[in-house]
Amino acid sequence: MAEPLPRFRAAYGSSLQHLVLLIVCFTLTGWVALRIAEEATAGRMLLWFVGAAVAHDLVLFPIYASADRVLRGVLGRSGPAGPDGRSPAAHHSVPGRAGQPSPLNHIRVPVLASGLLFLVYLPGILRQGQETYLAATGQNQHPYLARWLVVTAALFLVSGVWYLVRQIRWRRVGGSAR
Repeated sequence: MAEPLPRFRAAYGSSLQHLVLLIVCFTLTGWVALRIAEEATAGRMLLWFVGAAVAHDLVLFPIYASADRVLRGVLGRSGPAGPDGRSPAAHHSVPGRAGQPSPLNHIRVPVLASGLLFLVYLPGILRQGQETYLAATGQNQHPYLARWLVVTAALFLVSGVWYLVRQIRWRRVGGSAR
């Protein structure tokens, strides 16, 4: 007779911890939904949430998926399994150069972080609601764009330095192995 956990994993498709975590997440989400339902602005929040999901799926996802495809093409990458049949893990290195660090994620991560920050702070960057913001905080929105640009530059700088460190380490290890 088979043990219960392997049978459960085969039937469910994942571990018991995964199921427990999903139950906790759905319970928390249900509790939040019930709390929001009591709010007077629940309909507006639901409309905003659905609109954001639709905007992401129909507008943003195709844009950043296409941009990623172009980036992979420029860097000489292909899909999950390369033309040489290598596994996805093999794509962390440059083709033809065993183990050399790829710049792909060193570009993706700061672009993603910068894009998310841009979306979150877009009203401030565009200076929408200046009077309300001034009344609520006593400050103006003038620094938003400059600060977003500085944070974006810092993200790319840190990522670039980390890529450079990885390249140097690869050359030292690769150079001594030759």
